[in-house]
This record gives sequence, C-alpha cells and structure tokens, in this order.
Amino acid sequence: MIHSMTAFARESVTTEHGTLTIELRTVNHRYLDCSFKIPDSLRALEGGFREQAGKSLARGKLDCLVRLQAPGGSDSEALAVDEARLRAVLAALEQVNALLPQSQPLNPLELLAFPGVCRSPEASEQALQASAAAVFERALASLRENRAREGANLAALIRERLQQVETEVANTRERLPALLQQQRERVIGRINDLDVETDEARLEQELVYMAQRADVAEELDRLDSHIEEVRRTLDQGGPCGRRLDFLMQELNREANTLSSKSTASSTTQSAVELKVLIEQMREQVQNIE
Repeated sequence: MIHSMTAFARESVTTEHGTLTIELRTVNHRYLDCSFKIPDSLRALEGGFREQAGKSLARGKLDCLVRLQAPGGSDSEALAVDEARLRAVLAALEQVNALLPQSQPLNPLELLAFPGVCRSPEASEQALQASAAAVFERALASLRENRAREGANLAALIRERLQQVETEVANTRERLPALLQQQRERVIGRINDLDVETDEARLEQELVYMAQRADVAEELDRLDSHIEEVRRTLDQGGPCGRRLDFLMQELNREANTLSSKSTASSTTQSAVELKVLIEQMREQVQNIE
C-alpha cells in the first residue's frame, strides 16, 4: 500500500492515575524524525515508543504528545498525613524552639509541605506504564490506518494525472509524422519562393538534419517508459516516495526536451500540458512515505 506522511491519531484511556491521552501527528520529512513530549512518570517508555515508531513508519516527522490528567474531586485523591513523620518533625521543632526561643511559630501549611509529611495515595506505576504502552500501540495503529487511507487517495490522484500524461504523449506521437512532413514542405516552399538554384543532394541532407533535430520520438519513448515505471512503483507500494520523486524529475526532464525541440505550436502546447500534469503529480508525491 501507498502511505501518506501526513496524518493524525489520538487515543485515550482512564486509569487510576487519571485520563491518559496520546496524540500522534506526522508531516512530511526526508527521513523519520521522532519527537516526544512525555510526563516524567512515563519518561522510561520513550525508548520503546521510539523503537515501535521506527518499525511502523519509514519517513515523516512524528510528534508524540502524552498527557496524564489527574482526576479531580474524588475522595480517593484526599491527601494522607503520615502521623509518625509529623510527630518527628514537631519534636525536632520543639528542640529548635528550646534553642531559639525568639523563632516564629511554623505555619501548618509549611508543615504539610515538609517532605514525607503529606503524600498522595500511590497507584501502581507499572500498571500505568503498561496502560501507556497499550494506548501508544493503538494510536500508532490508528495513525498507520490514516496514513494508508490518505496514501490511497494520493495514489488515485497520481494515476489519474498519469493517464492524462499518457494520452498527451500518444496524441503527440500520432501528430509527429504530419508535423515533420509539414516542416519539410515549409522549407521547400520557401526555397521555391526564392526562385534560386539549389543543390538537391545538399538540400536533402539539410532536410534530414532538420528532421533529426525536430524528431522527438526518443523523448516520447522515454516518457512512456517512465510512465510504466511510475505505475509499477505504485503497484508495488511500500515506502516509495523517494523513487517516485526521482521519476517525476525524469518525466519533467523529457517534457523540457520535448519543448525545446518543438517546431509547431501543437507540440509546444503538449509540452506545457505535460509539465503542468507532472508538477501536479510531483506535489502529491512529496506527501508519500
């Protein structure tokens, strides 16, 4: 299948720590470039996430955002006070006050902020990491589905333009013998109008030389060859964006040569139309993995 490099996916799950949400966004990039924004409690998962992304994606800039929103307003989130720790702190304060009778009394909020006095209920960190890994896997699968769906649309657009290119090439090839004959008759007619004596052998030699310069049959054959290669690459699928981009350059090169050799307005128009179609395909190819 053809995959686009542009896609978005979001997956969420509710855990005892709160709502865990993972967002994945990819855009065009020459290589695979992964960027992660992860809470400290899940930072250990970044290496695994990066490895999974490398196995699933070939190209594109991946931005991963992991959010953990703690639940609010529930009794389970009530703060727990370690009384033993608090008594130890108060005993230490009494010793300090005995030595420093001028000291200010400690604010209760400052006591709660003292390390170890106040703590939140601790849920299983391992369970949270397992949930995050599962959510990331689902988000990555959803991202690939979106990239595949968009890639199918891109492939359809390219095939449509490719058919138009093929038709334009066929029409130009069909007109080519008549155009060469018109060029020959035009040159002979101008010489006859001048009413001068000519060397028939030399004239025929020059006419052949002009016909060779104006002959674009080779360029048309190469265009057909590139068209077939683009189709074969699309049928093969996989990460083929770079190859398609190269083929677009080759198609454009032949269209430019066709334009430079043009001796008739119809051929020039065909060359322009070819370059327009090729540029439209190239813009779509930039999004392919």
